[in-house]
Amino acid sequence: MNEITVKNIEEVAPYEGPHAIEGIRFRAVREALGVSAWGMNVIELDPGCEGHPEHDHAKDGQEEVYVVLRGEVELRAGEEARTLHAGAMARVPAGLRRKLITRAQGATVLALGGTPGQPYTTSMGG
Repeated sequence: MNEITVKNIEEVAPYEGPHAIEGIRFRAVREALGVSAWGMNVIELDPGCEGHPEHDHAKDGQEEVYVVLRGEVELRAGEEARTLHAGAMARVPAGLRRKLITRAQGATVLALGGTPGQPYTTSMGG
């Protein structure tokens, strides 16, 4: 395929299945763009959202990168908490538990994931 794929975030419908979380919209942009080499979701969090599930990727070895596109989010990873503003990027290794939280303002975050040295396989969404 030699075509460029362009989408606007709002063109990608948010996930509405049984694992949907109130105050969070997961948009599976990987699938919408036809990306197969890594996982990729846009996560929109409402103000005051603490519902993003704490998780790690110890079993699958996937490391994640979070890029804040809009707003401000607190990234809790292990024992550390960092406030990330629009433009900030953070890498979280596979075995470290992580969670995203918003305070007074919401946030839009691009989440990228993949397992070093392994072909990408999908899980929920992207």
